[in-house]
Amino acid sequence: MNILRILLTIFAGLCVLMGLVWIGQGTGVFPYPASSFMIDQSPWILWGALLAAAGLAALWLLRRRQ
Repeated sequence: MNILRILLTIFAGLCVLMGLVWIGQGTGVFPYPASSFMIDQSPWILWGALLAAAGLAALWLLRRRQ
């Protein structure tokens, strides 16, 4: 069961990081790669915020249930 908790923690952390990248691309702060369709597109700000919030909630639940 411990390996599952570790894998879920890694997955939740990656969700937070991916959400932050999506927010950065949606706002134009992180324009990489230059040919990305997500740059300066406001819907990706919302999707990134939702993904990062879900990742943070999962991390909180995983830490709480120890």
